[in-house]
Amino acid sequence: MSSNPVAETVASLMPRAQAELAELVAFKSVADFDQFPRSESEGAARWVADALRAEGFEDVALLDTPDGTQSVYGYLPGPEGAKTVLLYAHYDVQPPLDEAAWTTPPFELTERDGRWYGRGAADCKGGVIMHLLALRALKANGGIPVHVKVIAEGSEEQGTGGLERYAEEHPGLLEADTIVIGDAGNFRVGLPTVTTTLRGMTLVRVQVDTLEGNLHSGQFGGAAPDALAALIRVLDSLRAEDGSTTVDGLTGVDGLTGESSWEGLQYDEEQFRKDAKVLDGVGLIGSGTIADRIWARPAVTVLGIDCPPVVGATPSVQASARALISLRVPPGVDAAEATKLLQAHLETHTPWGARVRTEQIGQGQAFRADTTSPAYQAMADAMAVAYAGQEMQYAGQGGSIPLCNTLAALYPRAEILLIGLSEPEAQIHAVNESVSPEELERLAVAEALFLRNYAAG
Repeated sequence: MSSNPVAETVASLMPRAQAELAELVAFKSVADFDQFPRSESEGAARWVADALRAEGFEDVALLDTPDGTQSVYGYLPGPEGAKTVLLYAHYDVQPPLDEAAWTTPPFELTERDGRWYGRGAADCKGGVIMHLLALRALKANGGIPVHVKVIAEGSEEQGTGGLERYAEEHPGLLEADTIVIGDAGNFRVGLPTVTTTLRGMTLVRVQVDTLEGNLHSGQFGGAAPDALAALIRVLDSLRAEDGSTTVDGLTGVDGLTGESSWEGLQYDEEQFRKDAKVLDGVGLIGSGTIADRIWARPAVTVLGIDCPPVVGATPSVQASARALISLRVPPGVDAAEATKLLQAHLETHTPWGARVRTEQIGQGQAFRADTTSPAYQAMADAMAVAYAGQEMQYAGQGGSIPLCNTLAALYPRAEILLIGLSEPEAQIHAVNESVSPEELERLAVAEALFLRNYAAG
């Protein structure tokens, strides 16, 4: 990293950043209150609010959003006539999954092999800390040259849209000239990257019913319709032989038939296998380049199935079974239309006249940024300093941040940039999630220098 006062300040603040991230990771802030206490999320929200107040933010508030969660807002005034920048992160996290599979406890930040491990360390509590580091470095080196708004969401991982709806109901609250979404990540550690596209997503729950109750498989099996077998057939219909997603009527970008392609930074197949930790001898699925498959095309995933576990199973024909399905859709494909197509596909492909019910659980539109805006040049110049002369790269992301489209619709003149800590080694949403402290340090420097560059532009 190039020697400069901002970088030196951020480096000196890293022990504090580690301690604060440990405090924030300790909250089990999963916004699924059937699994985790609401008090854990409320505690994390209060922590963020207190941190903003300590930095001099005004109008700090816990916003009760329509999905029953809280987002944290604060405003820090800058010089008169300055531009306004909105900094976004989220404090809610994914469930830890199998806690026994973690090398160290998921809600205890643990340093190991040069990384900090813990649920939310990268996605996205680390993003909250990144914003704080950048602002503190500027305050220590001449002041913050823009008006700053911070919004920390409380239910991003659930996709329930609380903050999107709150923003629509209070359109002036998050208005800004530029919006920095701190919930993306570099293509790999040490390679500065902005994310220019996000796939949208929909979540659909499907239930198949065939019998009034379970039946003895020896007495009725072979003629009685098995709901679990029917569900398996439905789920299998969502993929072609090569693993490509096949939802009836779901076409390429902008409604064109055929498969779309990614133009830009490419993802080497062997590197992808390594990043994804694909087992030896297991093939990848889909066709086209890796970038095509994960950034430019739809992708279906079965997230869970309700059926009897192997341990304790009885010899029964199952009367009911259900699954939760995620469908990611690229920019140019309307998520609402994709939801309808997915539901119709599930209903059409259910065999044997079985009763099928589908329910939309969550939905978010895809996003494409305008990379020709001045803010992108300001960020590129900042990244070149923070990353020692490396050129900023443009990549897509297979994940979804539904708020991006809401903000783009509310503030069409705002410039939106996506950066963050979720590079491949971070293993977000998986066991043993971690963050690179070096990446946190560099990105905090980059964000601070960006705010300076943008103010001067």
